[in-house]
Amino acid sequence: MLESFMKENDVHLLELLKTYFGFDRFRPMQEDIVRHVLTGADAVVLMPTGGGKSVCYQLPALVFEGITLVVSPLIALMKDQVDGLQAGGVPAAVINSSMNASQIGQVMSGLRKGTVKLLYLAPERLALDGFRSFLRELPVSCVAVDEAHCVSQWGHDFRPDYLSIKTLREDFPAVGFVALTATATRRVTKDIVTQLELKTPRFFVSSFNRPNLHYDIRPRKKALEALSALLHQERYRDASAIIYCFSRKETETLAQALCARGFRAEAYHAGLDASDRHAIQDRFIKDETPIITATVAFGMGIDKPDIRLVVHYALPASLEGYYQETGRAGRDGLPAGCVLFYSYADRFRQEYFIDRIADKDERRRAQEKLERMMAFCDSHLCRRKFLMEYFGEPWPHGNCAGCDRCLPRAVEPEMPKTHKVAAFGKAHDGDELFEQLRRLRKRLADARGVPPFVIFADTSLREMARQRPCDRESFLAITGVGEKKLEWFGPEFIRLIREFA
Repeated sequence: MLESFMKENDVHLLELLKTYFGFDRFRPMQEDIVRHVLTGADAVVLMPTGGGKSVCYQLPALVFEGITLVVSPLIALMKDQVDGLQAGGVPAAVINSSMNASQIGQVMSGLRKGTVKLLYLAPERLALDGFRSFLRELPVSCVAVDEAHCVSQWGHDFRPDYLSIKTLREDFPAVGFVALTATATRRVTKDIVTQLELKTPRFFVSSFNRPNLHYDIRPRKKALEALSALLHQERYRDASAIIYCFSRKETETLAQALCARGFRAEAYHAGLDASDRHAIQDRFIKDETPIITATVAFGMGIDKPDIRLVVHYALPASLEGYYQETGRAGRDGLPAGCVLFYSYADRFRQEYFIDRIADKDERRRAQEKLERMMAFCDSHLCRRKFLMEYFGEPWPHGNCAGCDRCLPRAVEPEMPKTHKVAAFGKAHDGDELFEQLRRLRKRLADARGVPPFVIFADTSLREMARQRPCDRESFLAITGVGEKKLEWFGPEFIRLIREFA
């Protein structure tokens, strides 16, 4: 089927989008970006988490005759993306340090044979001379740099290994580069262009606004009691939640306290063994542990779309970090909450570490970011307005109806019109069918060793519960259902829906 789409003047993008990704239409800006990437020119894409950045290079990869290299920072993130692509029928693969020589050899063989269209890599692998020699033998058509803010020292998650990416320019001078990120100020964006040596790139800047997120800043006094009450609310009960803490010790203490109050919670931090971290993350992704208390080491590699709540139990170090971490909530577009417990004393904990930064310029940058974070917490402005304008986007609206400054806390945040059956992750129309569909999804996911959302997102299950498709044609019309997912999963879901109906 792919060959029919390879003709230069006969690219049916919407057919590809439905066949392999299950969507009938592009999200805002996606089609323009895809068409630009297909020209082989460079691009910078700034699009919020959940906005559909990945499709902007994954879809062109199906059209290009050669291979698309995707440089991504974390093993878990790459694995989830590849699992999701393979479930949709996209020939994707990953090479990372968790694989043995035999597994890597199989992927390399597939690349040589041309049976792999997308290859995910960590930037560290580009430093290996032997691997670079292998890459030079491949027909590379495009290089996508995910989480591109990591290349900038002005960003909040600078990674020196990302600086090696620009050396790919020497190996593939005629290949287009696309840099993608959800968090970048103008200074960071400029640095991305410089560090990756992009050639007169076209900039695609989507709105930073996440209308489905509700921002709420609360006093840190009696935070545990307030957090407990929050997690007991119907909209968050049994929902996936991440609670960011200041230290490793705090993650463990808080997880124990929540478990003592009847919640299912686990702590995650860099001090745990790699196998323990992997197991904890795996249980969270597979909906077996709903609550994770974590340091900022957790989350960047999480592609889970149905996180309904992100809590900052302590002050983040920067607005960039705060925005990205809150952005892990509601990636499926359904309503989600972002709560920050704030105390002015948190400032001194952050400054303790800032004062120990050896480089004077880096220390000054960290202090500036902390000052803006403090100003955000103390401001009487709309939280959304403050965030949007920090990232350079005008916000002319007087009331966003989605933050604690614009909406009284006692009032339930208004649901987006398209999700009035889906208030904060709870399906009201077709509750019983939705839960049965979730159980079937979990069983199929466990059998394949993948997270449930790789099979279908909650948005797809809710649509199934509403529409109750009982044949192949109506099932294919569900958002998120493509040809391969219809073939692999359709019969069992259709059978369950028929039996229920």
